[in-house]
Amino acid sequence: MLTRLGKDFDDRFDGSWRRLPGALDALPDVRDGLTRVERVVLHVMHEARAEFGERHIPTALIYGRALEYIDISVDELQRTLVRLSGR
Repeated sequence: MLTRLGKDFDDRFDGSWRRLPGALDALPDVRDGLTRVERVVLHVMHEARAEFGERHIPTALIYGRALEYIDISVDELQRTLVRLSGR
C-alpha cells in the first residue's frame, strides 16, 4: 500500500519535489523536532567545543564549518543560533 501511495505521489507530481534543494531539510524530525540545519549547526558547535575547550567559539568559525555540510546563508545561521539558544 505504501509503495502504491508513493508511486501515485511521484506520478502526480512527476517527482519534482525530489529536485527541490532542501525541500525536506526544513521539516522537523519526528524524534526530536530538529531540522537538518539545526542538527548540523549543533554538530559543528559540539566539534568546535571539543576542539577549543570551554572558550568562546566565534560565529564565523561555526558558519565556515557548517558550510562544509550544508548551503546556508549568514542570516539563516543567525536565525538558527537564536532559535537554538531559546531567545
